[in-house]
Amino acid sequence: VYAKEKNEEQPIGHWMKGEYHAHTTQSDDAQQSQTVQLLLDKAFDTYSMDWIAISDHLRMSSRDAEGNTVPGGPIPLSQGLAQYQIPKIKELQEAGKYKNKIIFSGFEWDMPTYEHVGIGIIGDQAGSKESLKAANQFEYLFTNRDEKLFNSNDVATWKKNDQRAYTTAEDARIALNWLEKNYKKTSYAILNHPSRKTVYKISDFRDFNNLAPDVAFGFEGIPGNQMEPDRGGLNLATPENRTYGGADYMLAKVGGTWDALLGEGRKFWSFSNSDSHFEISDNRLYSSGYWPGQYSKNYTWVNGNTAQAIVNGMRSGKSFSVNGDLINELDFKVLRGAQKAEMGEQLKTKKGKMMTITIRFKSPEKNNNEDKVKVDHVDLIAGDVTGKVRPGTAAYNNATNSTTKVIKRFTEKDWKVDRNGYYVMKYKIKATTNQYFRLRGTNLGLNVPGEMKKGEPLIDPRTDIEDNETRFAEINKRNYKDLWFYSNPIFVDLNGKH
Repeated sequence: VYAKEKNEEQPIGHWMKGEYHAHTTQSDDAQQSQTVQLLLDKAFDTYSMDWIAISDHLRMSSRDAEGNTVPGGPIPLSQGLAQYQIPKIKELQEAGKYKNKIIFSGFEWDMPTYEHVGIGIIGDQAGSKESLKAANQFEYLFTNRDEKLFNSNDVATWKKNDQRAYTTAEDARIALNWLEKNYKKTSYAILNHPSRKTVYKISDFRDFNNLAPDVAFGFEGIPGNQMEPDRGGLNLATPENRTYGGADYMLAKVGGTWDALLGEGRKFWSFSNSDSHFEISDNRLYSSGYWPGQYSKNYTWVNGNTAQAIVNGMRSGKSFSVNGDLINELDFKVLRGAQKAEMGEQLKTKKGKMMTITIRFKSPEKNNNEDKVKVDHVDLIAGDVTGKVRPGTAAYNNATNSTTKVIKRFTEKDWKVDRNGYYVMKYKIKATTNQYFRLRGTNLGLNVPGEMKKGEPLIDPRTDIEDNETRFAEINKRNYKDLWFYSNPIFVDLNGKH
């Protein structure tokens, strides 16, 4: 876990582009050529990211940061971070690379009985011994590593306070609670590609967020691995376990799982990532994910220039996710008089008061595929907030929000271009209930065969072509003709004083 020195000049609050889910050669399922330096070169020098959290698998690791076989055989990843990855990052930065970029080392945990979870433990200071020791302790407690692989003095200390837990669904909850208890403000645990398997119920999401609200605060709404034949690499036939316009069904379905969680007023956010292991394999037989920043980006509002500031920004919910650089700026607010709220925030007002929703966005001239990009329409989605549901009730298993709907669809006839080049639109609405608003936008028209029907994205087709090079090209073409962005929500609370 390592960031550039804190004294480098940066604006206090600013938008930053980054992601928390990308792999290097220290993950055995990544290509041997995908070294730490190559990943960072691609993220920063080629695709202009501002920060990245490397997220190798929390498993036994057989290679070092440069793809060489580890002497003596595989070691726990947490040891590989301390021994190889972080020293390599420091070496590269001290040689003058990645100036003003923020890098830290997280990991991807195989959560017992569930799916992968992106975890970062920043500790009290990025790059500190505490953060490395915390990763080592987490691997001891919550994986099936052999105890003999850990320092015996450390193990003796850890056993005084905690028991190992790495088998059951309850063990998964113990681990999240451990993060909340010990690293409440300095860690995150975000659910990766949640629909890739049929392992989650919405009650699990509610449990995780109840146990660790400061740590388990989001999910990968737009999964990586978009270069897979089955977009997102979900590989299941069931409609609820597929992507729609590249987005997980939990995000793409209006009134679905995410809206059910937001309808409780939960601060539970959506993110996107590359899940980069390789774009095209070294033997050119397979494709997997784009490079960080090549296709997918999170834009996060960050106050400061440290890894901790990044995590604070992620937790705040002031962020939006984009595929294919459909937009590169978004300003989304709900206003009433002098009061305002932005993504992740809550506007307090009284019933019957008029509110104004303002949306401003920009698109680049071209994306990384050298295509011109243009937003066809932007949907303003709203749903009622009725409060937290109680465990053990029927509502706790309900994964729908029947109040959620598209309340306004903006097209080019609805927006104007201001003198700064922003597309601007406004919408007035009366405060009638506690609710939330969120946005999505696309380059597609309302009805596109195989892509969109009545404004709703259709299930992404699998691209099966026998010739490898033709298949790679068609997958890329498929992805770039179907682009989306999603915002995090803004809440409205009628119990306020304003």
